[in-house]
Amino acid sequence: MNLDELRAVVAGVPGKAWFDEAEARVRADPDTAGPLFARAARKLGRQPLPDRPGWTAGQAGRILLLLALGEADGAAGRIAELYWYGDPPERLAVLHALPLLDIGAAGVPLVEDALRTNDPRLVAAALGPYASHLDAATWRQGVVKCVFMGIPLSGVDRLDDRADETLAAMLAALASERAAAGRRMPADAVALLNRHLLRKED
Repeated sequence: MNLDELRAVVAGVPGKAWFDEAEARVRADPDTAGPLFARAARKLGRQPLPDRPGWTAGQAGRILLLLALGEADGAAGRIAELYWYGDPPERLAVLHALPLLDIGAAGVPLVEDALRTNDPRLVAAALGPYASHLDAATWRQGVVKCVFMGIPLSGVDRLDDRADETLAAMLAALASERAAAGRRMPADAVALLNRHLLRKED
């Protein structure tokens, strides 16, 4: 979601007044961010948004609090602490916030950590727009992990732009392993391989 969409979500929940105060407190004193960030889900709501699968108002609020924290000195380190000490939903909010934050490549260790987990939400979020900061090898491994875990490739940012022969070879090897075991590759992975083959022929 973009900034306007995030604010629209928070504006529509009963906890909006709490959020406005929390955002102002984070801007005035960045040291208050941790407890407020953790409390946002309870105050704003954990129920999935009907028109945004996988999103909650609490998550939207957490991202906006991270953006407020991003204006402070030492923002990258503070945001990293919220990730390292956070539970999975809190880590997910940090990952979704990274593309909106002006911290350069400082968030790469967080994305690399998310790709090492077995939480499909974290793995998928790690391959969003901020994945442009990942080196090619790490990005490829992330895509293969998505295929292995059954995570839709539609969420991988710039998938066709970054897919190369090395990734195609990795996917082909995985396809062979699965075929030998009597298992099919996900349709989106097969489609990616076919697109790459057609591109090679052009």
